[in-house]
Amino acid sequence: METKQVKIEVADPTTLGLFGLAIVTLVASSQKLGWTEGLSLVLPWALFLGGAAQVIAGLFDFKHNNLFGATAFSAYRFFWIGMGMSWLIRMGSLGEPLAAGADTRQLGFVFLGYMLISIVLAVSSIKMNKAMFVLMWLIVLLFIGLSLDAFAMGHLWHRVAAWAELAISLVTFYMLAAKYLNSFFGKEILPCGKALCG
Repeated sequence: METKQVKIEVADPTTLGLFGLAIVTLVASSQKLGWTEGLSLVLPWALFLGGAAQVIAGLFDFKHNNLFGATAFSAYRFFWIGMGMSWLIRMGSLGEPLAAGADTRQLGFVFLGYMLISIVLAVSSIKMNKAMFVLMWLIVLLFIGLSLDAFAMGHLWHRVAAWAELAISLVTFYMLAAKYLNSFFGKEILPCGKALCG
């Protein structure tokens, strides 16, 4: 009996995942920088672009056998879903007992954990391109700022996190434009730089 294997081709999901990251970090940084107020309208973008868009990107990167993309998009999608839930708890949306029992230092430990996985991903990005290398180390800086701010180490760290998050958004918008346009036109329109290590 003859066995046939069917390969289902799917488009590269990287631009969708990058778009999710770019939008959610842009809107979240606007709140941290004091350009906007409150978290009510940050929440939908955290859950649906920071979360759901990266769910799709992560799943399809698994199909593409892209370990970096699958790990990064999957890890960060759960970060944004978790942050959305944390904001709902702190705002009292899930009941006053949960809001009253919220200890921000617990988020500090979450941020430390994400800093560690981000360092691992950042080290591996030396085999990718310079833009990805810069993006990953900005993400590490973001988590350093977030964790030290959560542990009440001074308002400076809140500002570090806010500016790092804005920089992440801008670099990510550039990267998604490069990925999309370079692929669409079949030539390098926007350069991302060569890998630092072969």
